[in-house]
Amino acid sequence: MVYTKINDDEIKKWLKENLNDERYIHSLGTAECAVELAVKFGLDSEKAYIAGLLHDCAKCFSKEKLKQIINDHLQVEECEMLNYKTLHAPVSAYIAQKDFGVEDNEILSAIRWHTLGKSDMTTFEKIIFLADKIEPNTREEKYRNEILEILNEENGLNLALLRCYKETIKSLVKRELKICLTTINIYNHLLDLKNVSDT
Repeated sequence: MVYTKINDDEIKKWLKENLNDERYIHSLGTAECAVELAVKFGLDSEKAYIAGLLHDCAKCFSKEKLKQIINDHLQVEECEMLNYKTLHAPVSAYIAQKDFGVEDNEILSAIRWHTLGKSDMTTFEKIIFLADKIEPNTREEKYRNEILEILNEENGLNLALLRCYKETIKSLVKRELKICLTTINIYNHLLDLKNVSDT
């Protein structure tokens, strides 16, 4: 099935022109990792590839451009406006739909929530979220291997997400940045799920 109005080479050309080198390589790695996770969890690998490839397509937009697109076309969580670096997620979903012709809601939602996440993420949304964190091109190998091991455990997806949120919160505290209430709520939700499965 075709999920975009332009072909893979044209998408990569656009990304190469609109992302810096590291972000471009990261996007290719996320697409590759998303396919691996889709196969592992029995999901549509082509759909995962597109979501992974486009998840950061607005990452290198200026703060002004991100805010302009949001003000003109989108609604976002209040806490997302506290840190403009999270704004690329909803804008990337918008660009994926507007410029690349993506109409599949599962792809668009996975792109939309790949940074902040939400407590009721689908399995597809979870694998795109994780692929972004553990892709092989720019992410730390030790951390990647740890998450891949966790994914083999019972309830591995939720446990892997919990590990990622722990790392995110730790990083935000270390850098003295505000922690979005949504992030704390998701962490607590995942912790509750773990505690239930442990009993």
